[in-house]
Amino acid sequence: ILKTLNSWFWWENIWMPINCTWADFVDREGLVFPKPHQLYATIPYAFVLLIIRFFSERYVAIPLAKALGIKNVRRVKPQPNPVLESYFRECSRHPSQSEIRGLAKKCNCTVHLVEKWFRRRRNLEIPTVLRKFREAFWRFSFYLTSSIVGFIFLYDKPWFYDIWQTWVGYPFQTLLPSQYWYYMAEIGFYWSLLFTLGIDVKRKARAVLDRLYLYFLLSCQDFMAHVVHHLAAIGLMSGSWCGNYVRLGTLVMFVHDTADFWLEAAKMFNYAHWEKTCNILFIIFSITFFITRIILFPLWILRATLYLPTYYSTTPVLAYFVFNGMLLTLQGLHLYWGYLIFKILKRFIFLK
Repeated sequence: ILKTLNSWFWWENIWMPINCTWADFVDREGLVFPKPHQLYATIPYAFVLLIIRFFSERYVAIPLAKALGIKNVRRVKPQPNPVLESYFRECSRHPSQSEIRGLAKKCNCTVHLVEKWFRRRRNLEIPTVLRKFREAFWRFSFYLTSSIVGFIFLYDKPWFYDIWQTWVGYPFQTLLPSQYWYYMAEIGFYWSLLFTLGIDVKRKARAVLDRLYLYFLLSCQDFMAHVVHHLAAIGLMSGSWCGNYVRLGTLVMFVHDTADFWLEAAKMFNYAHWEKTCNILFIIFSITFFITRIILFPLWILRATLYLPTYYSTTPVLAYFVFNGMLLTLQGLHLYWGYLIFKILKRFIFLK
């Protein structure tokens, strides 16, 4: 069954134009093609990024946070109690008064001590400001680096200025070393985020209510939403790699990264209570978001994926519908996020 499914998945009519086979994607003089098995390397690259993250957070983010006035708050741990710990993990973090009285009898202690234990135990689950700052610093560092490096990789390429060039010669477009490393870093980064979801700060919807003008939707996704998002990003990039849609893939990654580091910078200064700087950075983020994801993405990227392929082939392959369906879904999210950002800016400008 697995062998049959594998043969169906790699059927040429899904991935490439008619009269092309996987045998045509063998490296030859002057041409180098992306190969699906190269994606296995993104897993060790993800662990390399985790090591870089550890040292950057420890030796750069923490000193920077102290310089900005962020202190490391040490929370008091509750006394070890297997009964209360089991109830906290398996039943409820906010027991009712009747449940507290029952637990007090079971543990042979006072109601006040049980309430105090649960309060301290809940506080341990709340991430400190320093921990939030460290995560924001890591994301800021990666998105800023990927934006700068992406621009260096793309600025001298003809398809960066003429979107028609993304399809010239397809599918026999050679893979450049810069494109290889760009893909490996991006996919590895999302793998690393997936690996640390269990220990990273879990973002709650009430954070948006506390500081609405900063957090918007990206900070109110729960654990499963992050899992789905990271897997979708990895799947989309990996699929574009296998189908040799590398030119378009690098443009999509560049368009998305250029707005994200402004948001992470705004978060960092928000944690440090530099409100004016935070507000300025959020306004810059909003402008960048609208330019890149509401204007450039549909008029530049989607035009290249939906409209231009019809000039090169009258029979679109299945990948055309799959990838464009995912990109259109992504654009729907952009519009929704843009609507929320607009509401936040409206509140910020008119309600102060």
